[in-house]
Amino acid sequence: MKSLLILLAIIGVGVWFYSASFFVTLLVISFLIFFHELGHFLAAKWLKVKVEVFSVGFGQALWQKEFKGTSYRLSALPLGGYVRLKGQDDLNPSAEVLEQGSYSLLHPAQKMIILFAGPFFNIILAFLLYIVIAFLGESKLAAVVGEIAPNSAAQSANLQSGDKILAINGVQIQSFEEISKQVRAEPLLLSIKRGEQVLQITLTPQLGKGYNDFMQEIEKPLIGISPNGERVKVYHKGFESLSYAFYQSVDSSLLIVKGLAKLITGEIDSKNLGGVIMMTDITSKATERGLVVVLLITALISINLGVLNLLPIPVLDGGHIAFNLYELIFRRKVPPRAFEYLSYGGMALLLSLMIFATYNDIVRLSGF
Repeated sequence: MKSLLILLAIIGVGVWFYSASFFVTLLVISFLIFFHELGHFLAAKWLKVKVEVFSVGFGQALWQKEFKGTSYRLSALPLGGYVRLKGQDDLNPSAEVLEQGSYSLLHPAQKMIILFAGPFFNIILAFLLYIVIAFLGESKLAAVVGEIAPNSAAQSANLQSGDKILAINGVQIQSFEEISKQVRAEPLLLSIKRGEQVLQITLTPQLGKGYNDFMQEIEKPLIGISPNGERVKVYHKGFESLSYAFYQSVDSSLLIVKGLAKLITGEIDSKNLGGVIMMTDITSKATERGLVVVLLITALISINLGVLNLLPIPVLDGGHIAFNLYELIFRRKVPPRAFEYLSYGGMALLLSLMIFATYNDIVRLSGF
């Protein structure tokens, strides 16, 4: 009953702030959790481990069905989910069940397969979503010159407002954001369309102040142009969609890893750490911008879940992988007491991070 009341409160607050678009957020979160747990489930089934519970959400079960020894549940609190395997209990980490179909009987490498499958499925889901996005087309700023900075490389090369950049050093340019990826501190050959003419212009970017993906000021080679505001729909069809999906998945994963590294080293202020409220805010607002934007956000969150779950923090998949890796290398299990202390410490750390991220979200959204 308590879980149901919390669910109704969450829905009430969500609808109050985001109207019906909040239900899209709940759907996205539930779908991502389902896919993550599906990875664990299928890997466990493949290794003949008994799956006792497959639940999307925590708390009171709103719906459940028993099928072939597994209880499938849709639970009241949609902000998580779990697969409970025979012989695995996070609340009693050192407990083992030495019976047929038990997780406890598996070789460490087999356990690692089950643990890795969840994050892997999140990354695979993102890859599939990027393929869909590639075919649907993504709205981006057109590679058309707007303003030209004074004394810039663009001004020296006589680029003009309205010029459309077709290619840089032979690499086709479809949108304005692709330009920066090709800019180097060396002479560049630009193919541009000016009116009905296609011209070849050579320029050498100048070093200046710019910003990286984390809005940190850095020195980088600049052409000295801004977009004119036109938008274009960029498609990637056929085999090109696979290449697009692969590179988007890799780039997104690396972006998350770099962001985590910068948070840990203090390069990025910890106030930028966001939690479920920020995720809800972004996803709910994305519904106003169309299906493709929702799919892009969903793909990014899915990769985020996959990468974060691989962190070597006990309780997370990455923490359990680390324990099994220790057993694999040293041919002995982590001492039970150490296992328990580390597991409970991981729970405390995770809970602290969630509370801190939620606090950041509230402060950010309230404008304090």
